[in-house]
Amino acid sequence: MPRTLITACLTAAVLMTAGCSQPSAGRGQAGGGAQAFPVKVIVVQEQMVPESTDYLATLRSRNSSALQPQVEGEITRIFVHSGDRVAAGAPILEIDPLKQQAAVNNQEATRNSKLATLELNRVELERRKKLYAAGVISKSDLDTAEAAFNASKADAEALEAGLSEQRVQLRYYTVKAPTPGIIGDIPVHVGDRVTTQTMLTTLDRGGELEAYINVPAEKSRDLRAGPSVDILDGEGKAVQRSRVTFISPQVDSSTQTLLLKATVANADGRFRNDQSVHARVIWRERKAALIPVTAVSRLSGKMFAFVAETQGQQTFARQRVIQVGDLNGNDYVVLDGIKPGDRLIISGIQLLVDGMPIIPQS
Repeated sequence: MPRTLITACLTAAVLMTAGCSQPSAGRGQAGGGAQAFPVKVIVVQEQMVPESTDYLATLRSRNSSALQPQVEGEITRIFVHSGDRVAAGAPILEIDPLKQQAAVNNQEATRNSKLATLELNRVELERRKKLYAAGVISKSDLDTAEAAFNASKADAEALEAGLSEQRVQLRYYTVKAPTPGIIGDIPVHVGDRVTTQTMLTTLDRGGELEAYINVPAEKSRDLRAGPSVDILDGEGKAVQRSRVTFISPQVDSSTQTLLLKATVANADGRFRNDQSVHARVIWRERKAALIPVTAVSRLSGKMFAFVAETQGQQTFARQRVIQVGDLNGNDYVVLDGIKPGDRLIISGIQLLVDGMPIIPQS
């Protein structure tokens, strides 16, 4: 059955019902003609509407650092997981320390032996000083004792310095967090051999992030005004507004895009480093009429809306062909067919026909 016939039947049914329930009102407004149909009406307002484009963006931390070991070896333990929040000095992972521990133990044993020799030479020097003072030994005997003491003292000090260095090296076998932060991806595993060039993980200290947005190169002219950027949630709602802080001077030859950066506040920790989000780049704002999506109908590839027009003491529904642009929330941006100040019908549009008498209700 054609759509127009269905609409006419529905309209007739509604009018018959309205005629039975409100006979006096119908006669009063239509003068004995068709029963007026009550509808809700709003006055179309002109508002500032953004011209924008949505892009996929990547959030990057401005306070993120890569952790690399200072020694080589095999990983024996990993103390954390990706996403863990750690304090400064917290152990991240351990590289097999056995060889270095053995080196420290050997150095300690050698140091202790040298300290024992130093003590013996000290006692001998004190004894010879007394003998020399009593005239029992010669000056050369005293000098020999002093030389032996000084040599053993130098040996002990050198070994102590070497031992301190070996102990510092031993501490490097436990990789610790240099600052508080959140652990990133950990690409290594227990048993992996690492060098000083191996990236163990990243540590994100939180705070501000930057949204990395790649836009088509042909948009470069629109970037001169320094557009705003909205960060969107999963439902497409803006949760934070920022501005473009960096525009790459060069086009990526492989993608023909320009890199934009926008600062994203993250005091509440809502976002994470390397997180993908949708970012809405707002090129400019202009005044336009907005109408609710629910007030628009589509037929044969065209879009229609009804407005209320008053002639004398009677108000009628007038159907208009309209052109709309992008959605702005739950509203269409009107390009043609309706202007600010028009009284738009927003209820019962499926039951209306052009020229039908109506009772506007705000």
